[in-house]
Order: sequence, then structure tokens, then C-alpha cells
Amino acid sequence: MMVRTFKTAAAPHIRHPDDTSKIMRDVLIALIPATIFSGFIFGWYAWILAIVGAFGGELIEYIIIRFFRKDKNFVPDGSASVTGLLLALNVSVKLPLWAFLVGLIFALVVGKHVYGGLGSNPFNPALVGRAFLMISFPVQMTTWVKPYWPKFWMSPWDMVTSATPLALLKEHGFSAASKVSTFDLFIGNVGGSVGEISALLLLIGFVYLLIKKRVTWHIPTSYIGTVLIISTIFWLVNPEKFGTPIFHILSGGLMLGALFMATDMVTSPVTPKGMLLFGAGCGAITMIIRYFGGYPEGVSFSILIMNAFVPLIDSLTKPHKFGEVKQNG
Repeated sequence: MMVRTFKTAAAPHIRHPDDTSKIMRDVLIALIPATIFSGFIFGWYAWILAIVGAFGGELIEYIIIRFFRKDKNFVPDGSASVTGLLLALNVSVKLPLWAFLVGLIFALVVGKHVYGGLGSNPFNPALVGRAFLMISFPVQMTTWVKPYWPKFWMSPWDMVTSATPLALLKEHGFSAASKVSTFDLFIGNVGGSVGEISALLLLIGFVYLLIKKRVTWHIPTSYIGTVLIISTIFWLVNPEKFGTPIFHILSGGLMLGALFMATDMVTSPVTPKGMLLFGAGCGAITMIIRYFGGYPEGVSFSILIMNAFVPLIDSLTKPHKFGEVKQNG
């Protein structure tokens, strides 16, 4: 008779070769096309912001953890680089470097480490930093430049300022905003934040993350689908005032927000139903702010607002345990 010997060990019993560093590396790779393109549209300073964001984020986090949280065993995992790069892609190329660094410090300290660090923060740190910059430096954050292609050697201070497509819609109606072609909106030959302009390159990066199974389709599909439905209804009511659905999908930070910001693993729901609900909420709030708010854009604030509802969404959509019997009363 054969006797089998079973060995016991501490959890986890199911292991996977992936870790935080590998996931963050793939996110950085996915953002490379949009980052490179930004320099050709807005000049070399866009690349400076991206480089400072990625490497400066890691340095700032290293200082926070080693000297303030007293963790001598800390090894950088790349999450601060992702936060820094996403923040760089969410600001105007007219933002001074010192102001960007202030926003980056705020994003990592207030948006992440006051809650305990990666995995404990309820709000997307990069968007916390962007909201802080919008409140603290509204002029610099909303001064846009006319795109120049391909003049990467130009300084943003030598470029001509220009309104974004969403600002044109807000101030002058769709007759003015429609002068920007759908093709230019799709490839990114428009004004806006450093990395939000090219829907094409953002989609390429997102497909890479899908292939690597770092994200799922639920949140982006629900987010963009909700924007499509709401914008179609309002467009049918008043085309001149509200603009076309495709205009709203390709304009502003919608693609960057839906594909890379709302899909943040830490600050989004964990269940498929919750993801769909989360994305729908982001889309609805985005359109409410665009149509009726003071800002022409609403992506950042919509995601931050829905971040606050994630614990509730998770509790409402969590699956029932097998064999669980509901108690009466």
C-alpha cells in the first residue's frame, strides 16, 4: 500500500509569476506611443515633463518610504513612475516644471501614502495631483498651445496659444468646434493636455494591455458606451449646442481617462458587474460636467467621484458564496 506524504506550507498556495513591477512595466510600455507623439506635437518640453514624472516619481516615493516611513527594505516597484507619467500626460505643456513637481509630490503624498501606500489609496493618485494643479494653477493648466507637426525642437513658450476642441464647443458652439476634423481628433493633431490628444495611440497602448491581460474591457466599454448614449440623445435635441457623439468620444481626456485612469486596479471595482457600473457612472458624470458645469472637460473629476463609490459598488456586486442561505429578517 502506497502512503503519500503531504507537506503543509503557509499561504498563498496558488502562485503566479506576475508581480507589481511587471504590471507597472507593461503600463509604462503601453503609454510610450502617446508619450513619444506628444513631443512631436508640443515640442521637447513634453518629453521633459514625462521623464521628470517617471523618474522623479520613483525618487520622491523612495524618499517618502525610506526616510519618513522608515522602511529600509523598500524596493521600487514602478507604481510611482506610472503615477508620474500619467500626471505628466494630464497637464498642459505650458505648466512650469516647478509647479508640475509640486503636483507630483501632492499626488504621491496626499493621493497615495497618507492612506498607507499602494493598494490602500481610494483615489487615483495621478488624478488627485491633477485636481490639485487645476485648483492651484488654473491659468497654467488651462493654457493650451496650437499643435505643430513635426517640430519637436520648439519650446512651448514660443508656440501660439489655441483653444481645445471642447473649449470651442463650450464657448462658440459646434459650428466652431467642427472646424477640427474627426481625423485630426483621432490621430491627435489638436490642442490639449500632453498625452490625451491621440486616440489612435492610446488605443494601441490599451490593446497591448488587453493582450497582456493587465486590464479588461468592462470599464472602458461601459464608460465610452455611456458617453455615446448620452451624447447621442443631447445631439438629437440640439446639435449646435451639444456636438456630435464621435466628437465627445475623441475630444479631451476621455480616451486617456477611460483606457488608463479609470482602469486603475487599486481604485476601481473588482467584479465585472461593478466595473460596468463604475464605467457608466464615470461616463454620466463626465457628460453632466461637460454640458452643465463650468469646465469644458469632466473626465478627471468624474473618475475621482466614482472612486469614492468603489467600496459601495464592490459590496453591492460581490458574488454570493456557494451554499450560503439568506437568513430571514
